[in-house]
Amino acid sequence: MKLYAPKYYKRFHCIADKCEHSCCIGWEIDIDEDTLQAYQAMKDGYGAVIAESVSMEETPHFKLCEGDRCPHLNERGLCKIILNLGEDSLCYICREHPRFYNFTGVAEVGIGLSCPEAARIVLSSPDYATFDCIGDVDALADDIIFDGRAERGKLYAILQDESLDYATRLAKIGEIYSIEDKADGRRLELLDALEYLDEAHKPMFLCYSSGNRPTGKDAYLERFLAYAIYRHCTEALDEEDFGCRLSFCFFCERLLASLICSQNAETLEEIAALASILSEEIEYSEDNTNTILEG
Repeated sequence: MKLYAPKYYKRFHCIADKCEHSCCIGWEIDIDEDTLQAYQAMKDGYGAVIAESVSMEETPHFKLCEGDRCPHLNERGLCKIILNLGEDSLCYICREHPRFYNFTGVAEVGIGLSCPEAARIVLSSPDYATFDCIGDVDALADDIIFDGRAERGKLYAILQDESLDYATRLAKIGEIYSIEDKADGRRLELLDALEYLDEAHKPMFLCYSSGNRPTGKDAYLERFLAYAIYRHCTEALDEEDFGCRLSFCFFCERLLASLICSQNAETLEEIAALASILSEEIEYSEDNTNTILEG
């Protein structure tokens, strides 16, 4: 199956020790079966260190150290597995993060905004609707009749219609897809019920107001919404499912707009940091995503 990616995808590279929010801190890192077997076969050198670091609970994972740091993250913020054994020895999660995949008639890959560097690239890239074939993957096309990619293309055409201002583009999409946002009170109830990785983020989210729209930040919000549509709507099962997912994306866009206002964010760096927090707390938690989708 052909693998496609947004034009900006090739601009992404992990910045490792230069990252201000390491993905090797604060996450339980699960180890896939193939990599686990490879680790268990390593008896000497750094392989023995890896073996000691693995917790063999229901889902094998690395035992986190103080501060929830991966045991293989050195003091400089570099991965000791890579330094000692090379990138090919990473487990699937570490090797792929922050990538995500869509599988429809073709395969697509993107970069998730929980990674600050990915967030900066996505929010600074106006070419989100241009896709390149970057290779092949071993996967089968689905048998879903509904074409989420074609529907996504219609949305992108509206989002990029420069004859309309951004607010009008959003209103047009909302009218076509019958998106009715829930009252702020209900949204605040849902945000209050989320399970936060960092409790310091909760009061930030509870400043949500659908009426908070920053001035001069429409391009960032458009690119964020396009990313959310790409990630969450492409694999929709049918028209109803697509609409539900699109409503979720619209809410996330409103939440980012509200965060920009409440946190007085002005620069790309500041807005990307907020997008990264939003992604980390909602997109990377299946429970939180479902709370918003079903709420």
